[in-house]
Formats: sequence, structure tokens, C-alpha cells
Amino acid sequence: MHVPLRLSVELGTTTMSIADILKVGAGSVIELDRPIERPVTLLANDRPIARGEIVAVDENFGLRITELVV
Repeated sequence: MHVPLRLSVELGTTTMSIADILKVGAGSVIELDRPIERPVTLLANDRPIARGEIVAVDENFGLRITELVV
């Protein structure tokens, strides 16, 4: 089955003013509201389907799924 899906991982959220957003550049750090030990959410077409933890795979990042959302 060839069904296109847009997958994204929600790391956390924050609120920023437009002035602060315009200052964001390479090397900027944006503080999020989620503690590092809390699982991140995997979204398929903007719908949560799983939760897991961020892992490093060689020089890339990945997601180890620990829970499926029903």
C-alpha cells in the first residue's frame, strides 16, 4: 500500500513574540515546556499515533517507540 503520510515528532511547545522569532538563527536555543525525561509524541498527519524517546543513531536522531496511542 502506497499511502503518503506526513510524520512529525512533537518535542514540546513554547510561546514566543514575533520579535523573538525574528532573532532565531543558526545556533539559537529555544526552551521548550517538556522535561527531557518525558516521552515525545509521534504524529501521523497531525494525529498522535505513538510516544517514545529520542535516540542518537550514528550522526542522526531517531525515535524509539515505547507506547502506541489508540
